[in-house]
Amino acid sequence: MSDSVLGGVMPSFPNLRDAVTALLPQGFAKLVQPIASTAISTDTQGLVAGEVQVQTMTGPVPAYRAMPDKSGKFPVVLVVQEIFGVHEHIKDVCRRLAKLGYFAIAMDLYRRQGNVTQLTDNQEIFAKVVNHVPDSQVMSDLDASVVWAESTGRADTSRLGITGFCWGGRIVWTYCVHNPKVKAGVAWYGRLVAPQKAPLQPAYPVELAAHLKVPVLGLYGGADAGIPVEQVEQMRSALKAAGNTATEIVVYDGAPHAFYADYRPSYRKEAAEDGWRRMQDWFKKHGVA
Repeated sequence: MSDSVLGGVMPSFPNLRDAVTALLPQGFAKLVQPIASTAISTDTQGLVAGEVQVQTMTGPVPAYRAMPDKSGKFPVVLVVQEIFGVHEHIKDVCRRLAKLGYFAIAMDLYRRQGNVTQLTDNQEIFAKVVNHVPDSQVMSDLDASVVWAESTGRADTSRLGITGFCWGGRIVWTYCVHNPKVKAGVAWYGRLVAPQKAPLQPAYPVELAAHLKVPVLGLYGGADAGIPVEQVEQMRSALKAAGNTATEIVVYDGAPHAFYADYRPSYRKEAAEDGWRRMQDWFKKHGVA
C-alpha cells in the first residue's frame, strides 16, 4: 500500500469564512426522514465552517470543512461519511470536532457516482452508487483532502487522524493501512468482513490486519445485525495473529448498528457519549490532539 499523497492543490479561498453552498446537499438524507428528536445540532459560533472544493486526480470535489476561528494551525481529522453521504449529521460531526480544536474535513466521496442523499431506499443506494465507488478512488480522495488542508496554511497535517461511520468505518481501517503517516484512526461500526467479493473493494479489514501499522480504535455494537460479534472476534484474532497490540476494539452490549447516529432511532446515548470520549482520548494518546 502506498503512503504517497495524491492530487494537486486547489488555490485556497481568499477568505476562509466564505462558504460555497451550491454543491453539497442541505439537511439530512431523504432516507432517514423523519429526524429523531435526539438529533444534535452544533452551531458555528467560534468556528470557520462551510463548503470548500478539493482538487483531486479527476477534478474538484466538494467537501465540508470546520475549524476554530482563531490563528494557528490545528490537528487534522478526516471525517468519512456513512452510506448516506455528506449530509447534515456528518457536517455536524465536523463542527463538533472543530469545537474541540480540530481542523475537520469530510469530502463527498460518492460525488462521481451519484447523490445518495436524495435516494429513499437502502438497496437502491448500494446498487446505484455505493457498490460503484472504488476503494482506490476513496484512498486518493482522502490523500487529496490532506493536501488541500495543508494548502490552507491552517492545518497541521503532521497530527493527522481519521474517523468514520458505517461505510466510513471500514474506510478508516483501509486508509490507515494505505497511509501509515496517519497518527490514529477511530472506526465506528465499519464492516470487517466482506459480505461478498467485489473487485472495486478488494480487501476488508480482516484481510488487511497483518498490514496495519496505525493504531485504530474500533467501536462496535453488540446487537449489530450486520456486523455480528463473531466477525468482531475474527478481527481481534487477525490482529493478535499479526502481533498488533496497538489497536483496540470496544463492543457495546445491546447497542445496534449506527448507535452514534443521534438523528436516527438507532441512537444509544450512553454508548455514543462513551465512544466520543474514547475517541478524544485515543487521538490525544497517539499525538493527533
